[in-house]
Amino acid sequence: MSEINDFDQPGRPPEADPDDTEQNTAAVLPFKKRTAGGEPLAPGEVKPGEWQADLPDDTDTDDETAEVTEGAPVDPPRQVYPPSVAEWMAEHDKARQPVIPEWVKLPDQRKAVRKWAVRHYGTVIGYHAVRIPCIYTPKLLAYAPRGVWRWSTAAGHWVFDYEAKPLRAAAVAAEDAGEYLRLSAVRDDRVRLRGIIAGLVGVVGLIAALALWVMAPTWMLLLAIATLTTTLGVAGAPADRPLIDRAKVTFRKRKLSSDIITRAYAAAGLTGKDTGIAFPRPIGRDGDGWRVIVDLPYGKSFKDALAKRQSLASGIDIAATQLFLDPDLTSERRVSMWIADRDPLAVPAGKSPLLGATRVDFWQPFPWGVDERGNPVMATMLWLSFLVGAVPRQGKTFSARTIALAAALDPYVRLIVFDGKASPDWRKFALVAHRIGFGIVPRNGIDPVEHLVAALEELKGDVEDRYHRLSELPLHICPEGKLTPELSRDKKLNMPLTLVVIDEVQEYLQHPVYGQVILDLLVYLARVAPAVGVSVMLSTQKPDDTACPPKLRDQCQGRFSLRVGSWQVSDVVLGAGSYSEGLDASRLLKSHKGVGILKGMTDDAGIVRTYLADGRDAEAVLTRANALREAEGTLTGDAAGEKATVRSADAILDDVAMVLGKAETKVWSETIVDRLAVLNEAAYGDWAALEGRAKADQLAAALKPYGIATDQVWGKTEAGKGANRRGIERQHIIDAITQRNKNRAGK
Repeated sequence: MSEINDFDQPGRPPEADPDDTEQNTAAVLPFKKRTAGGEPLAPGEVKPGEWQADLPDDTDTDDETAEVTEGAPVDPPRQVYPPSVAEWMAEHDKARQPVIPEWVKLPDQRKAVRKWAVRHYGTVIGYHAVRIPCIYTPKLLAYAPRGVWRWSTAAGHWVFDYEAKPLRAAAVAAEDAGEYLRLSAVRDDRVRLRGIIAGLVGVVGLIAALALWVMAPTWMLLLAIATLTTTLGVAGAPADRPLIDRAKVTFRKRKLSSDIITRAYAAAGLTGKDTGIAFPRPIGRDGDGWRVIVDLPYGKSFKDALAKRQSLASGIDIAATQLFLDPDLTSERRVSMWIADRDPLAVPAGKSPLLGATRVDFWQPFPWGVDERGNPVMATMLWLSFLVGAVPRQGKTFSARTIALAAALDPYVRLIVFDGKASPDWRKFALVAHRIGFGIVPRNGIDPVEHLVAALEELKGDVEDRYHRLSELPLHICPEGKLTPELSRDKKLNMPLTLVVIDEVQEYLQHPVYGQVILDLLVYLARVAPAVGVSVMLSTQKPDDTACPPKLRDQCQGRFSLRVGSWQVSDVVLGAGSYSEGLDASRLLKSHKGVGILKGMTDDAGIVRTYLADGRDAEAVLTRANALREAEGTLTGDAAGEKATVRSADAILDDVAMVLGKAETKVWSETIVDRLAVLNEAAYGDWAALEGRAKADQLAAALKPYGIATDQVWGKTEAGKGANRRGIERQHIIDAITQRNKNRAGK
């Protein structure tokens, strides 16, 4: 047997290597059971933890005919073991309903129920209390005479047996004298008895009224009059004009019932005559709304309910923005509905908790907003790139800025901030940002676009350096080669968490000179940098393929879309297929400022109402962050007045042209790299340290954004031997420089 595999799963034989042509001749050696003292155990005795294997001295023998100790086959049929009793019980515990409802056990839920009850009954009582003196009392007085007439008329009809009048009339019409006389006799008896009863009631009532008038206290007399007037008023009220108005309250102040939900699903066409819905759990309060779990008819799925969302909202008689549908993992036909008392997305989430925070640990999730039910939503930028998209004036910049403010309050996080529209929103980040720039127009002798390119190239070099250094650190310091909080805060290592923020990134990506260079750098950073603690956050109001190409969008694992114009644009921001999952940012209203759909930052996707930090709040936070960084000694770069040397991104063209001789039409890439290192060792020294093909690859990657390709070039080695290697043509460099100068002239 050539080697022994690791046994990751006890009791299961190792997998045979499919590339091992000798697998049919191999067998697993049986393990002998030993005790701690080396004595064999008696048959049937097992002492866990004391297994040892007797292996042959030579495990690398190449003798195909070597005898192997008899054992079990290498690949016996796999056995499926039933779950343990504990696992079986745990699965059944998940399906068991709690003895006490969750809202009773949670203080915030109890508070929500109390608030709803007070709001509901307080509104109803107040509504009618206000109308008693000014509306209901005049109505009673106006309807009372009609009530007297109706009551007296009804009493007269009863006394004189009006209910039998049609029978007597029918006997007259039939000329049935016998029947008529019999009915008349019965009527006379009834009228006599009812007359006596009516007279007695009248006398007793009159006596009671006189006694009440003479003997009763004033409050009792008034109460009796009010009661009589109310009774007569109610009796005299027209059928189409009820005496008491219905409390004009919103949906949140009336109880939701199963009949309403059943009506909604029937109106949406999700149920039929013989197929209805089922309620596996009772309808109950959940925060500021109702939680309803519904089982659809067999054959219907959550996607069917999602497609009928507006019809369901109409059937419940609410706005579509109050209805939220979630799938249930236990069944495809089960739908979880949360029906808000009012549109929760139109309610601002309030001020950011960062305003009261002294500092933030950016390694831990921090408060970013709340969901539709008011539950906190925690954000994290670790190990991901993030894209924010929206139409103008929906809170896109404010949402992204809240994340940047959290990073600013961690003094060990390096910030790189660029704003393509040069608005005031990001100006105060100059207090803390390592690199910062505004707009695309040069001002005061500084080109912000070139500054961005230099910052991204500097960061790219830092990322490449981090990978090398992390892989060289001992495992007890850097487990699995990953950045840790301790390493990121070690000033000697200089590998802090870094957040790159570029607002209105489309302005830089569409730059006529540096657009392609910036795109390539951002694609590299968004794809590679998060793994070593460098996160990229981009925001744009034009997430189309031209302004923000797919190869950059696709590198962003986290997506956040505020209101957009259509579901197609929502899919562009959130990722293809999001609409089929029920994620559509075009459903958001114009009034839903700062509200968006979050996807990819956590396992769950959902709505976030981001906290607000206006310009004055941001300045207060950044002033505090500046003082914090000065105290920790982590203020660097532009914020500390350390101006970086801005090297033009296309300087590589001029440098290559400089090292090419006028008579040289084609030159090997390796030769050019060596010449560049002599020209500018600081910029190209690392390239020259590479070997052979790696030099050519490095030069090819640097020239690719300018459309210059490296082809096979015939030349001679130092020994005078002819060879075919990758190289460039001098004319291609001249053409690229000419095109660049034309772009600059027309900029």
